[in-house]
Amino acid sequence: MLRRGLIAALGLVFIMTSIPSLKAEGPVDIAPTGALRVAVAVGPAASAFWTTRDPSTGKPRGVTVELARAAADKLHVPLQLVEYQSSDEIAAASSKDVWDLSFMPADVKREQFVDQGPAYVAYMSGYLVRAGSDIRIVADVDRAGMRVGCIEGTSTSRTVEKSLKQAKLTKFVKPEEAAELIGKGQLDALAMGMGALEDLSRKLPGTKVLDEVIQSTGVVVVVPKGKAAAKAWAARFLDEAKADGTVRRALDGNGFASDKIAP
Repeated sequence: MLRRGLIAALGLVFIMTSIPSLKAEGPVDIAPTGALRVAVAVGPAASAFWTTRDPSTGKPRGVTVELARAAADKLHVPLQLVEYQSSDEIAAASSKDVWDLSFMPADVKREQFVDQGPAYVAYMSGYLVRAGSDIRIVADVDRAGMRVGCIEGTSTSRTVEKSLKQAKLTKFVKPEEAAELIGKGQLDALAMGMGALEDLSRKLPGTKVLDEVIQSTGVVVVVPKGKAAAKAWAARFLDEAKADGTVRRALDGNGFASDKIAP
């Protein structure tokens, strides 16, 4: 009887370890280098997606940095931030084995590069207009002679490019350049996420964020394409982070108390 029980137990162990779907993900599956490499987009204004530089340290800070730190702590590994200028840049680098985890607005184009998980917050885009502008509604933006800017490599840029028929559109690789030009009045409108625009407007007196939303999506957790174990872990991590208050604290602590957590 004892022998049959031992054989049965060994058989169960063999089955559990030989079926991939039953294998729990470990740090080596998510952070194979020993550190969790999280890609973040750094810009001139903060949002639930964009990070900015801490003036005292020069390092990125923001909501995604807080979530990255929580993910590394969950895995009990060091955190390594990998900086980019846009979400498309992050996606394009996914096959180069330079980052393990990231967060970005959901976008169909990027699905060929990354596997997208659940969203943690809604992400809405709009327009910031220069000081002294006569633009009052979104329809006013698309007029002959209007100078409109957006950040190249973002889902917002693709939405704006499709919608504008008369205004002149300029795509900026560096968000800081676009921010500088609208501050000088050399752009009539700048399209970005609402959170970043509101932050930018506080820094540029006289500018105004239009109320209308031109695009709405969710900011999701992503991993490089084909990393099944990492995708499963990332989805579980984010769901737990929403449930235990980690996401709420990250939003509140970075000035986005009014942002609603995605279901």
